[in-house]
Amino acid sequence: MLMNRREFAITATCGLAGLVASCKPKKEEVIDIHQHLSYSGRGDEDFLKHQQTMGITRSVLLPAASQLKMFSTHLGKSNGLAAGVSVTEAAAIYTEQHPGKFVYFCNEVPDKEGATKTMEGWLKKGAVGIGELKFNLPCDSAPMIRIFELANDYAVPVLIHFQHEMYNLGFERFHKVLERFPKVNFIGHAQTWWGNIDAQHDQSVMYPKGKVTPGGLTDRYLADYPNMYGDLSAGSGKNALDRDPEHAVAFIERHQDKLCRGTDCSDLVGESEACSGSGQIANVKRFSLNANVRKKILSQNARRIIRFA
Repeated sequence: MLMNRREFAITATCGLAGLVASCKPKKEEVIDIHQHLSYSGRGDEDFLKHQQTMGITRSVLLPAASQLKMFSTHLGKSNGLAAGVSVTEAAAIYTEQHPGKFVYFCNEVPDKEGATKTMEGWLKKGAVGIGELKFNLPCDSAPMIRIFELANDYAVPVLIHFQHEMYNLGFERFHKVLERFPKVNFIGHAQTWWGNIDAQHDQSVMYPKGKVTPGGLTDRYLADYPNMYGDLSAGSGKNALDRDPEHAVAFIERHQDKLCRGTDCSDLVGESEACSGSGQIANVKRFSLNANVRKKILSQNARRIIRFA
């Protein structure tokens, strides 16, 4: 049977006539480095649909710590990351139940007795990172240093929520941690992290508006330390790009090898203005200067610092 010209062209491109279907464009890989189970009461099936709607191909599950009423947890508020998030065991089980879709980090209250031993157990079982660390402790305190030492021993990244006078205090001193642990990849996240892209940032303002003056502390951490990365998730990450589009383009270009796509949204829809994660994925595509930069932020940078099976 003779082929017409169009059929011949398709066959020649694919290599084999019987494998024409393989010529379909590959789905763009989008890795979400920041999501939670039971986030604000969201069910597991709704969460799965949410990620599918956003077009996520792989997700990192960030669990909560043990439920303890301590100063470091704001008397229990921070155990569930202040949003009712499930613990490491739940993340591990969910990952096993959905092969190829998820990986998980581990977490524990840093100043709980045996915290690092607990996390080490999860790292041995398959956790690929530590976090989200969201505790009322100085970022360079002894309990945090012990966690960073564990991350160094197991060569895994650490994701940290920086929020002025609430979580991981002393952001201006974090450079000492970066210098002490040059082999640990740290991922910055949340209000104080993103507010400090601005050299004139008022630390008391969680969601600043208006033009950005380049050269803020976050900008310098990303530029000066090979082991510092940024998590673009949540309202704080979205606001950082939305507030000054011109700066957003330059910022993404400048730090294209250091930024990772996360969502950290608790909605059920996974699309439209109701979903900040979907909006931030759109922002990455909007403000990236070319396709190569977009690929780095949507997946490639995450793959460089997080182990995906």
